[in-house]
Amino acid sequence: MVMTKQSLQGNQYRTTVVCVDSYENGVPRGRFFNPACPQGISFYSLLQFFMGIDGMLNRIKLPQSFTVSRSFSQPVPETAVRSQDELCRQGKLATFSLRVIFRQNASWQGAVSWLEGGREENFRSALELVFLMDSALEARMAQDQA
Repeated sequence: MVMTKQSLQGNQYRTTVVCVDSYENGVPRGRFFNPACPQGISFYSLLQFFMGIDGMLNRIKLPQSFTVSRSFSQPVPETAVRSQDELCRQGKLATFSLRVIFRQNASWQGAVSWLEGGREENFRSALELVFLMDSALEARMAQDQA
């Protein structure tokens, strides 16, 4: 499915724009933007990406989680690194539009669109989301090397 600017305007709080600036040894680095955090939040690893998005989804309660988060210790307040460039919402390497529709079974379900590639795929878990993003990033890197 080809993504257009109009198709991103639907349920705006469910759509998060993920800008990947680098991808080395399977470690993405970039920023993500959502109407709940228009200034953007930077991430420097896959764990920071997941924790940042999940923390944002918990704050806006959309979609609500069907399970309570468990941990070995007390929750630590989130210390997200804010992006310096509020206007640049395109990744140097790739840009994705992420829509988390459900948070069930301690995971995410939804759709991800690779904006430069013009493709959209549904995902049934956060792991499947990682595989989809990885395939797009690897394709882009192979294209750049050719």
